[in-house]
Amino acid sequence: MKRFFRHAGWVGCVGLLPGCVASPPDSFTFTADLPPGFAYEAIAKYVPAKGENCTVPDGRNTAVGYNLKWREHYEPVSEIAIHRMVKGCPLVIWKIDVEVRAAYGKSRRDSSGDSAVIALRDNLEAKYKGVFDQSGESTFHGQCQWLFRTIGKPRILRKLLDCKKTDELGALAQGRPFAAYTLDQLPGKTVRMKIGLAEEERPAIGKTWVKVPNGWKRCMGDNFGDQYAFCFGNHTDFSTFQMVDGRICTIYPGCTE
Repeated sequence: MKRFFRHAGWVGCVGLLPGCVASPPDSFTFTADLPPGFAYEAIAKYVPAKGENCTVPDGRNTAVGYNLKWREHYEPVSEIAIHRMVKGCPLVIWKIDVEVRAAYGKSRRDSSGDSAVIALRDNLEAKYKGVFDQSGESTFHGQCQWLFRTIGKPRILRKLLDCKKTDELGALAQGRPFAAYTLDQLPGKTVRMKIGLAEEERPAIGKTWVKVPNGWKRCMGDNFGDQYAFCFGNHTDFSTFQMVDGRICTIYPGCTE
């Protein structure tokens, strides 16, 4: 007699019994190729499966996080369930919110991130649906760039991460990195996010720094208390600023001229 078991919303065979054909796994793999020192956080979000009228009280446990403590431990490969059962309610994955993260200093506040999204639906128009290759892998692309600014009276340098969608050749497109798939595409497959890093950093706020041959110089503005300190055409009066490691600098990124 054939023996069957039920697991996470799918039915499969126990052992390789004659005539028993295993169902596809009820999960897929998400992974990312990122610049050195980068990581991702991901939150897989679930909703009641199609045709279900149940709800989960307070919506608790309807999301699963991955790499939420990326500084302590980072695992680039995440196995993500397509279906889950929470408090008797059958759930199906709806989307994955991804945060591309990186640190530029030792303090926990010396880090930044930007978002990417994977949408997962029952049906999609063909033009929006991701494509898997013969190996069962689909890749979507993006590029991040560091933006820098200063805050506070000592003008401490802070950096922001800005990530955009690109095509596979690196041409920038509108919006954040994004991909979409139908649920029937996912079982046993791999979704890969591939993120590049722009070679040059740029100011987060325009007309506050002046480009010079070996970097950027911070405009003085009215005084050190002037938080925005726009240049207003004054390209001769500059201020020092403080790196996150405490160094007082006159030019970014080299600190000294």
